[in-house]
Amino acid sequence: MVEAQKKDCPVMNTLSLIGGKWKLVIMHLLADRSMRFGELRRAIGEITQQMLSKQLKEMERDGLVRRKVFEVVPPHVEYSLTTFGKSGMPIIKSLVNWGTEKQRSIAKALEK
Repeated sequence: MVEAQKKDCPVMNTLSLIGGKWKLVIMHLLADRSMRFGELRRAIGEITQQMLSKQLKEMERDGLVRRKVFEVVPPHVEYSLTTFGKSGMPIIKSLVNWGTEKQRSIAKALEK
């Protein structure tokens, strides 16, 4: 693929924003409500603090996630999806539905 074509590829552009192991999971968790950092980390379980922080910073930079700081002691920060981030939820819900419908096939494929 020619370099100019890569820049125009909607799949590659989309994956550059939401690709990786955790971003879709984070978006799925933030779909219906804001969450604090610790809540997200506990909900995901196996993500490290450093990786969650990195992913949230990237998602904030890319306009998918909003970070809201509450000026209280101790500091309180919540993360939520932006309008742009919410616009990807139909795709994520489709993935959830597909994963639910094909759970046995996916589990079998992962065993290999």
